[in-house]
Order: sequence, then structure tokens, then C-alpha cells
Amino acid sequence: MANIRDIAKITGYSVSTISRVINNHPYVDESKRAKVLEVMKELNYVPNRSAQNLSYGKTKNIGVVLPFIDHAYYDQMLSGIMQAAFQHRYRVSLLPTNYDQELEKSYLDEFATKTYDGLIVTTKSNPIEVFNDYHQYGPIVFCENIPDASVSCVYFNLASSLREAFQYLKDKGVEHLGMTLGRSKNISHNSKVTLQIAEEIFPGFDRENIFWDCCVHGQDGQKAVEFFEKREVDGILTNGDEIAAVIVAHSYDKTPLVIGRENLLISRLIGFPSIDHHLAKIGQRAFEAFFYHKQEKLCIPHDFIQR
Repeated sequence: MANIRDIAKITGYSVSTISRVINNHPYVDESKRAKVLEVMKELNYVPNRSAQNLSYGKTKNIGVVLPFIDHAYYDQMLSGIMQAAFQHRYRVSLLPTNYDQELEKSYLDEFATKTYDGLIVTTKSNPIEVFNDYHQYGPIVFCENIPDASVSCVYFNLASSLREAFQYLKDKGVEHLGMTLGRSKNISHNSKVTLQIAEEIFPGFDRENIFWDCCVHGQDGQKAVEFFEKREVDGILTNGDEIAAVIVAHSYDKTPLVIGRENLLISRLIGFPSIDHHLAKIGQRAFEAFFYHKQEKLCIPHDFIQR
């Protein structure tokens, strides 16, 4: 089997020159690069990337911690991560938690064994303090705002986007507000922010108008329709366009004003308002923060799409 020294002998170039060609080093004479690649092809030489990565102390593998792998919100974020990762020849390992804290901790322990060069945490289940001891093993980037910790974050301003959506409902004359939340009565930080802004814009907001029944996927919207019909709400903020689309499609006699999230194709086809948090861009910038070791808190602006 041919090796790098065989290529050097045939071409007459140094081993270091062959190595620079194999590793796509920019400062190589193009005629030399062409000659090396030609000989590599003739010898059917394939670089041992695993050995190369080990020699550099890199796995070329990044772990992405997320609660689900079949949800439009995380699909969009993943598309941005994967696009950026592939440009830098990184593999992406999906690490779904279903909000299980112990499972999330097991992924952190894998990280400590150098299974991944870094982690992108789309949504954490454990308190931020749990992550503190793991930063020594490589970059950890969060796709949510962690204001009270010195960690790298790429996020959207949830409070600002919610305030704009709730004010839109208020201006449209909504009096009996309803909403869907993703976790079954688990008051996450995002849920607390949502409730705070709802009660700020709608001082008499009735928390009994919240559909808590783990409203995550589009099919969960059918139960929400029945719930909101009984509650006689006239405006609904959902936690996703797919859920919003089901509610709109199966709306009852008094059609409520429904707002979705993430500006999916279905919201454009049916024509209901949606909050676009530009999740793909967040994913892309999160990978760049990992790759370039950026210690920053970067807020990506949202757009509220009125229809």
C-alpha cells in the first residue's frame, strides 16, 4: 500500500510538500499540487483521516445536544449547524436528550473522553453549573441566552419577539388569549418568560387558557383545537407553525387569530402570522463560535411576519 513517502519519491517533492497538499494548505504551488494529486490518483492513495486527526488532537466531530430530532424548530437549527460543519469537514453527532438530565450528563462525560471536539447545546436540561467542569475539554456553545454565566451563546431575544407578537394580538382586538407550550407543565425558563410577557400585555390573562399537553408536533394541534374551542379564546400564540396550521385548518365557528413560529412554508401557504427567529443562522453562527473559539454572546434579530 502506497504511503506519503512513496508519493514524495515519485514526485521528487519533500514529504512536507506532500503533506501540505493532502491537508489543502493554501500556500502550495499549483503545478506541484496538480502533480501530487495526479500521483495520488495513480497510486490509489487515500489519506488516513483518522490518523491525521489524532496527530492534530482533533476528532473532526462535533456533538449537538438537543431534546428532539424530529421537530421543525431543531431541524432548522441543525440545518445551519450542518451546513457550516460540512464546510469545515466536520462530522455532526446528534445527542437527543428528551429533556432527561442524566442522559445529558452522560453526553458531557463522553465529551470529557474527547469523543467530540466541542458541543453545541441547543437547549439544556441541567442547570448551567453542571456544564462548568466540562469547558476544559473544549468549546461549548449554547443556542439560548445564558445571561449570568461566562459562556459562549448565540440566541434570539425571546422576550422581544414575544412582546411584539402579543402586542399584535392586543392591537387586533384579542381579549381572551390562549397559548400552547411545549413541555407538559414543566415551567422552563422560556415558559416563565412567555407567561411574564403575556401578563404584561394582557393583565387579566387566564393561565387556564394554556394548552400544556406536551404540544410539540403538528398532530398535537388537534387536541389543542378542542381545548381552545371549549375555552372560547379569540387569539392564540402557538409554539410552532405546524401546530398553528392544524388549529387554523380545524378552527371552529369563531375563528381565533393564530400566530405561529419560525415562518415555515405552511404558514406562508395558509397565510397566518409567524415569528421568524432565523434558527438556521443561529445554528451556523454557533458552529462558527465553536470553530473559531469565540467567547461571545451574539443575539440574532428576529422578524415578525404579519399576514
